[in-house]
Amino acid sequence: MTNRLAQSQSLYLRKHAENPIDWLPWCDEALEKAKTENKPIFLSIGYSSCHWCTVMEGEAFSNSAIAQYMNQHFLPIKVDREERPDIDSIYMQALQMMTGQGGWPLNVFLTPDDKVPFYGGTYFPVEPRYGRPGFLQVLQSIRRFYDIEKTKLQSFKDEILINLQKSIILPKSDELSANLLWQGMDESTRIVATSSYGPSFPMIPYSDLTLRGSRFDGESDYDARQAVAQRGLDLAKGGIYDHVAGGFHRYTVDATWTVPHFEKMLYDNGQIIEYLANLWSDGIQEAAFKRSVDGTIQWLKREMVSPQGFFYAAQDADNFTNSTAIEPEEGDFYVWSYGELENFLTSSELAELQQEFSVTREGNFEGKNVLQRRYSETLTDTLEVALAKLFAIRYGSSPDKLETFPPARNNQEAKTGNWLGRIPPVTDTKMIVAWNSLMISGLARAYSVFRQPEYLKLAISSAQFILENQWVDGRFHRLNYDGEPSVLAQSEDYALFIKALLDLHQASLGVSEWGLGEESSSFINYNFWLDNAVKVQEEFDELLWSLEQGGYYNGASDRGGDLLIRERSYIDNATPSANGVAIANLVRLALVTEDLAYLDRAEQALQAFGTVMNQSSAACPSLFTALDWFRNCTLVRTGRDRIISLIAEYFPATIYQLETNLPEDAVGLVCQGLSCKPTPATWDELLAQVRESQTRG
Repeated sequence: MTNRLAQSQSLYLRKHAENPIDWLPWCDEALEKAKTENKPIFLSIGYSSCHWCTVMEGEAFSNSAIAQYMNQHFLPIKVDREERPDIDSIYMQALQMMTGQGGWPLNVFLTPDDKVPFYGGTYFPVEPRYGRPGFLQVLQSIRRFYDIEKTKLQSFKDEILINLQKSIILPKSDELSANLLWQGMDESTRIVATSSYGPSFPMIPYSDLTLRGSRFDGESDYDARQAVAQRGLDLAKGGIYDHVAGGFHRYTVDATWTVPHFEKMLYDNGQIIEYLANLWSDGIQEAAFKRSVDGTIQWLKREMVSPQGFFYAAQDADNFTNSTAIEPEEGDFYVWSYGELENFLTSSELAELQQEFSVTREGNFEGKNVLQRRYSETLTDTLEVALAKLFAIRYGSSPDKLETFPPARNNQEAKTGNWLGRIPPVTDTKMIVAWNSLMISGLARAYSVFRQPEYLKLAISSAQFILENQWVDGRFHRLNYDGEPSVLAQSEDYALFIKALLDLHQASLGVSEWGLGEESSSFINYNFWLDNAVKVQEEFDELLWSLEQGGYYNGASDRGGDLLIRERSYIDNATPSANGVAIANLVRLALVTEDLAYLDRAEQALQAFGTVMNQSSAACPSLFTALDWFRNCTLVRTGRDRIISLIAEYFPATIYQLETNLPEDAVGLVCQGLSCKPTPATWDELLAQVRESQTRG
């Protein structure tokens, strides 16, 4: 028997449809029901590819005794954080206030009349273990506390609510100096250079800012260029990358980048593609970078592109080992026993594999092997043949013959599909605008650097789908389920999509050099992308800009009445903060449209977060990226051939405009913010002006 989540569009919510818990989605009906029945709300937030969310669903949420007590004494609500990041952000912040740490599944208890949290945690086992109490005992204790300790409950709620309200009141600061910019860059460099303990995350917003900082000569205890190169090597060589079939996993559980949590998230892969392309463009050209970029894009084409052209959201960490298995196993799709390698590879192939990769009889993950490279040079033909054999074992076909691999959309499809190789993980096939935008930006940058037309074709298809399908009654929507738009767009959707449109505008300036084919001809006009960026920015400004404080709210002014507070996101997590990206977009728009109202708004927004940047510089690298754009913004007007050469290099605060009416003795025009340099007569002069302009602030 199923609960009401069976009717949900969300794969994550549907995974809980057969729980004995009477789950409700977050909605007015559920919130009113909790008030009427005076039941504390049990709010559980997660996402479909989250391993520990899957574990808790199969354990505590499937336990009949827990469900009986939960249904009688609480009002259980399930939220997919990928649908409602605004809800997740508020209660994750509250959990971190209460416990000092966060993560998913995010489980918090709220009072029904005001939705204020008073207790929370992440994974709760059925029985006490891992130093955590059993979940039924937790529920019983919380209900007793709610019924008996009214004074303590109110006091605790007051403290949480006051702290949450304080978090959205940010003192402004006019101080946007070079010293502040260097402070942020140096802090990110420290974080990237010294993150050598515990789990290893890509942390691309920090790595990106560190790469930007490497062009300055400021005094630092850390070598920024070495730090960003090492981060690239850790990603491209580590077990976090799928060396057999491409694509990056979400993070590794260790400091050595060896054993991943095996889910593959679109947002990570888009950011990493852009980062590795930037490293390459800055002259850090390791063969492993190029291989992992291309391998990831081939994975994207094969497994993550919908028939409509958009990109799917994620693939699970777990998969079934056979069609009769009750529960999936973590990482089984990706790992190799030594016996398998002996059986399927020749002795010379296995010998080379052991020399290049961390392969042993004992393995490095539960008796099996996660492949991690030792070196970063080009792989030999023998190794590529060996990896192609492993690909065929996994997928049932060689990589040169398998253009597309259909997704398993749920556990049932996974277990009953006619798979020729291993049973694959479930793919969450929803479209998320923000995540598609990160991949569009990554592909656009990779196209400009590596000049592979298929990269830009993929980006164009996704952007085209969003432009044609995600507006309903004049409003931008965040998600798409099987052709149906859903959930109003949030600030990260607006900001990242505008960035993606601007990145396509830049990449398309050189399209005619290589050509994309007739099917893309209507979308390679660079003005098309700029015009749409301006239109989306207008809606963003109208609905989410804070007139009183500056910066952008997470959600629109006419929605979000069910939320405890109204946040303006500025902290970077696995994805860059909406306001950091939005401010950089404003500077770029000011340069290419010559509309200084954008620059005024960018300055107001930076001032709105100025105190935060000064006091908590480790939390907001994307705001410092925006400050870099604000202080060092450069516009280069020149011909297409020169743009193609310039854009393939790393000039991170530069934007280009095609100029066909230059004087005969000029090769271009370099403008620094609101003033222009003397007209250069030679290519070398133009290049020198661009380089000097990048560090003037």
